[in-house]
Amino acid sequence: MTAPCLAADIRRLPVFRLLLSTLFVAAACGPQARADEGNRLIDYAGFARQVAEVADLRESRRVSEEEFLELAGDPATVILDARSAEKYRLLHVRGARNLSLPDMTEAELAAVIPDKRSRVLIYCNNNFENEVRAFPEKSFRASLNVHTFNVLHAYGYTNVHELKPLLDVTATRIPFAGELADRTHAAGPHSILQTITASP
Repeated sequence: MTAPCLAADIRRLPVFRLLLSTLFVAAACGPQARADEGNRLIDYAGFARQVAEVADLRESRRVSEEEFLELAGDPATVILDARSAEKYRLLHVRGARNLSLPDMTEAELAAVIPDKRSRVLIYCNNNFENEVRAFPEKSFRASLNVHTFNVLHAYGYTNVHELKPLLDVTATRIPFAGELADRTHAAGPHSILQTITASP
């Protein structure tokens, strides 16, 4: 058998075609999949791609105050507060669990939200005003919600909903707990309060 004929026969083999496809994909996607130079645990380009990929999903999952209260009333919903433990202690949405964004790892998240299919509600400093001790305003481009949504998505939590509006802590119907709760939020007799688990 001549060399050209042998080469043609090899190209028809399924294994050869699979190998060729694999090499093509690796060549096309390899540079994008690489971590930052000098640190295999950081991938800024990958993070930027994910932000673009989840933008539409995040926009569709931003909820109003009323929707937040309705979803929070479901016992299966997890309300997640990604602020520092200090700010959480001062004031937080009643029933919220605290896991600071810098502490989020696969294991830490699993301890707070064991099921990645769970509905997760998030909020941040820039959702509440008139209580700067607990909710100091951050630059709108550095909003904690934006980072939290993307980090949760990166760890496989895809049923995340984000509180959309900026609310006055003294007027919102969303109930609070914490050291400053009685001084900053005049909670009325809203029936929704009975359906949200009280924080410890």
